[in-house]
Amino acid sequence: MAHQDALIAQDIEAYLRAQEQKSMLRFITCGSVDDGKSTLIGRLLFEAKLIYEDQLAALQADSKRVGTQGGDIDFALLVDGLAAEREQGITIDVAYRFFSTEKRKFIVADTPGHEQYTRNMATGASTADLAVVMIDARKGVLTQTRRHSLIVSMLGVRHVVLCVNKMDLVDYDPAVFHRIQNKYLSFAASLGFKDIAAVPVSALRGDNITERSEATPWHDGPVLMPYLETLSVDEEEQAAPFRMAVQLVNRPNLDFRGFAGRIGSGSIAPGAKVKALPSGKESTIDRIVTFEGDLEDAVAGQSVTLTLADEIDISRGDVICEAGAPVETSDQFKTTLLWMSEQEMLPGRSYAFKLGTATGLAQLAEPKYKINVNTGEHMAAATLNLNEIGVCNVALDREIAFEPYAQNRELGGFILIDRLTNETVGLGLIDFALRRATNIHRQALDIDKSDRAQLKGHKPLVLWFTGLSGSGKSTIANIVEKRLHKLGKHTYTLDGDNVRHGLNRDLGFTDADRVENIRRVGEVAKLMADAGLIVLVSFISPFRAEREMARSMVGDGEFWEVHVDTPLKVAEARDVKGLYAKARSGELKNFTGIDSPYEEPDSPEIRVNTVETSAEEAAEQILVKLRELGVLSG
Repeated sequence: MAHQDALIAQDIEAYLRAQEQKSMLRFITCGSVDDGKSTLIGRLLFEAKLIYEDQLAALQADSKRVGTQGGDIDFALLVDGLAAEREQGITIDVAYRFFSTEKRKFIVADTPGHEQYTRNMATGASTADLAVVMIDARKGVLTQTRRHSLIVSMLGVRHVVLCVNKMDLVDYDPAVFHRIQNKYLSFAASLGFKDIAAVPVSALRGDNITERSEATPWHDGPVLMPYLETLSVDEEEQAAPFRMAVQLVNRPNLDFRGFAGRIGSGSIAPGAKVKALPSGKESTIDRIVTFEGDLEDAVAGQSVTLTLADEIDISRGDVICEAGAPVETSDQFKTTLLWMSEQEMLPGRSYAFKLGTATGLAQLAEPKYKINVNTGEHMAAATLNLNEIGVCNVALDREIAFEPYAQNRELGGFILIDRLTNETVGLGLIDFALRRATNIHRQALDIDKSDRAQLKGHKPLVLWFTGLSGSGKSTIANIVEKRLHKLGKHTYTLDGDNVRHGLNRDLGFTDADRVENIRRVGEVAKLMADAGLIVLVSFISPFRAEREMARSMVGDGEFWEVHVDTPLKVAEARDVKGLYAKARSGELKNFTGIDSPYEEPDSPEIRVNTVETSAEEAAEQILVKLRELGVLSG
């Protein structure tokens, strides 16, 4: 290395013990494009003496080959490791770096400035204690500066260092610095930051990075590194009540059952009374187990295994907390969302939900409003698009233990995942739980679905016909129902066109309306199946996610997806209703197959091809399948 701590060579164990005693600060650099974030981190690593001699030689060679400083050292290359980043001179992915000084350990995340990589920036901010907001002195406060500041505020970062960079390119003019400082402070006044320290810097030249620069004698505020070394951020986490999300039920043998996890806040010791949520069961701590042996106490940040005095049911995703100050439980929330997908948010669609170690399914309501990142104004919105921030209600399929994000980042922040693509589509913060009306309860009924089905002489079933317009869904469903009726079976057909004349007459054909269309029909089909009927549902239902949502509403084996498989050119050639012609001419917008997608089923229970078979033959295939699997025998 360019420099080594002398203690490493003299006594490595003493060095490691000294490192353990140092506090840790996690921070990010954020802001607009090309304002020097990567260069700043590279400079910090250089000044912290954490660059090996061979790394320094490689950096000098790379700087001459692909650097942006005319052959001088380009510190940004230390953290811009992707080939595309070096070729384009931008940051794309989040780069984490560890370094330490005599006073403190640091983990810094270099985050992208481009708008299209905002999701990566939010990932880095989600675990940060402090944000270094970079501003190019020549450009001032930009849209992305505001967006990033709003996001770090949303994500609970309360400490900000405003670095006005490239002061060397404006001749270290104090008027430039103070103008930018005042403009930023005015904008950030409503974001809830605990403190904002402003520093004029040149990341390239090292001004005010580790030592006060002679080039800015007019600056009497902090210098970056000393400020980062001394800022206190741990007290609130240590003083908060005890919380630990269970990551693993540790059961190596019949004589040991412990609950492993990282302590999110507070401290714990054997004998302390705790409560497990959402079950609400209480017990006391028996042991605090680690690989090195049992502990007399443990504090926030430590990963431990807790054993309890009583045998109570606790699973991954549950939260063990201080009995006298428990967390809340709920399945409905008001949330703030950052949408991170190029596919718009679809209210009513079911997304996978992950909060800490808890998982489930979430359904989103239409946004109450979205937030203008420049002004903070609340604007009307029917959905959210990439990088937009909005407020909406979220309903889960089960209760979870949580705390509002403003109180606890680990138990209040969640992500949303597309169930089909596994893409992380949203980052959310719980504002508070929505209380259900206390006068509404589920009524116990003595007659259930099996009783109703037995009376009808057949099993309840939802036959879900899906396919393009013109594929023959309604024709086939009609034939199947007529034959079932002759057999004395109790049926009902829900047809797409018919339902839109009544139940769904208020819906259009946007993606969001299509999702709500299928959600409502799925709920009706569920009730009809509960009544013991064979329900024939004939809808284009273009999205796999909504068909899977409808499947999840009924019991196992009670949902059969029937794909009426007809190529677009064949369906369009039939065009019985003249809809394709209107869509091609532009008279009909959002028409499936033309300007709106159709997602074919991956593995339907039944697939019929209406090019090779007639509607009568297709109906017979379905009836044969019903008999083979015993649906018609009761």
